[in-house]
Amino acid sequence: MPLLDIVDLAATFVFAWSGAAQGVRRRLDLFGVLVVAWAAAVAGGIVRDLLIGAVPPAAIADGRYLAVATVAGLLGFAAAGWAGRFQTLVLLLDAAGLALFAVSGTQKALAAGLDPGMAAVLGTLTGVGGGVARDLLTLRVPVILRAELYAVAALAGAGVVALGHWWGVAPLLAQGVGAALCLGLRLGSIYGGWHLPRARR
Repeated sequence: MPLLDIVDLAATFVFAWSGAAQGVRRRLDLFGVLVVAWAAAVAGGIVRDLLIGAVPPAAIADGRYLAVATVAGLLGFAAAGWAGRFQTLVLLLDAAGLALFAVSGTQKALAAGLDPGMAAVLGTLTGVGGGVARDLLTLRVPVILRAELYAVAALAGAGVVALGHWWGVAPLLAQGVGAALCLGLRLGSIYGGWHLPRARR
């Protein structure tokens, strides 16, 4: 299995678990939890694939995505009794999913022939799309519209991959550095309170 597919499926799993955990917290039934898990796992990738003309999108054409999202959703639902204990884990999974999707989305866009700048934008959309779908389905203001470093973290990671491609850096190295930067910024936002400026009222 190509490394890019492994990264994409790993991100699918962690975002699906994050979506399932949020569905459980919002008191959804099993079907609702699985819907939120699947939307969180594949929304960003579907948007990316449609924009680069890869139709049908991989998340629909490849049954592995549905299988991975379903397994993660069921695990998240089964762990509902320990939801409080897993809150930190869910935050870490969401941050990891953001980083993995940002770099894999950028790499797929580059492979489709997009210039580095637009590839970084699509990588960012891949990273944040699942979180937006998850939050909207559970009636929350999407995290990217708040002051936390979420989309900015994804854009930073995607930008590293795009710049690495432009400068001829080995893709694996660029993806590793990009994912680490995205993850570091997101964790800094969660645990260090890093955020964008807020308007004064």
